[in-house]
Amino acid sequence: MNSPLTVIDMHTGGEPLRIVTSGYPDLPKGTILEKRAYVRDHLDHLRTILMFEPRGHADMYGALLVEPDLPGADLAVLFMHNEGYSTMCGHAIIALGRYAVDQGLVPAGMDVTHVNIECPCGMVRAEVTMRDGKAADVSFESVPSFLFARDKVLTLEPWGDISFDIAYGGAFYALADASQFGLEFSRDPVADFVEAADQLTRAAQAAIQLGHPDADDLAFLYGTILTDGKDVYSDEPTRNVCVFAERQVDRSPTGSGVTARLAAMHARGQILLGQLRGFESIVGSRLSGAVASKTTCGPHKAITARVSGRAFYSGKAEFIVEDDDPLARGFLVR
Repeated sequence: MNSPLTVIDMHTGGEPLRIVTSGYPDLPKGTILEKRAYVRDHLDHLRTILMFEPRGHADMYGALLVEPDLPGADLAVLFMHNEGYSTMCGHAIIALGRYAVDQGLVPAGMDVTHVNIECPCGMVRAEVTMRDGKAADVSFESVPSFLFARDKVLTLEPWGDISFDIAYGGAFYALADASQFGLEFSRDPVADFVEAADQLTRAAQAAIQLGHPDADDLAFLYGTILTDGKDVYSDEPTRNVCVFAERQVDRSPTGSGVTARLAAMHARGQILLGQLRGFESIVGSRLSGAVASKTTCGPHKAITARVSGRAFYSGKAEFIVEDDDPLARGFLVR
């Protein structure tokens, strides 16, 4: 580190977002995926400084704003977490939509402000609702999302045969009914959901080869979403928990996870175009989502999803590293 790292912290539905405001060196020009690879290969010590203890924690999440490459992008972002760098993050898009308006990165509109955010998965278009001249609720329309694998079955000890889907919502997720693991929301501890989800993720990563029409860098299983099984549309919210990266638990319903669930639900005929559904997280926070359009992604029938929520500020900080600190690059304790 040649200079302090400064950040602004926000959260969406309880899920943190640490936005880097200064301290990173300039990145080489290139595509967003090339920038992601450069940061991963050359600057990963800055991620661990920001995400790990003593400055962060095992479930911290971050965003690094970089120079856009796509025409029409207002800003571009690299997402970071306890394992590395994601390709999409819906809760971060909601926070960054408000942040972009508040910081003057885009000029504020009267009723709605549009913010085009370039992500590693592609362009995501956010719509910021203005109230009394200030940014409030944020919605985004996802990249094309699709059901990749349906009704797959793996045997996991000690639970037996587990049925699941794999869907893409800017990142790939395994989707499974938590009741197959004997788990019930509001009854069982989060640790039990984490163990079940992590085992399914690792087994599915080993058993199923993923592919994405746009880029090989997108073809990895990011995590598992365990649901309450209430996939058929109703007015009642459906609850889920997302366990991603290195057993990281999303406090929000997970914006890209909601998108993946909507893609799977639509492919199964469980939700129609434009139908609004509520999605509730492990801590009770909510996002709303709907199928915005039908499209294709390579050989896949796909949708775009519209996901809405609200983000809040939680603080700002300046982080330093002393030269003789033996724990300078951070550590994690579970």
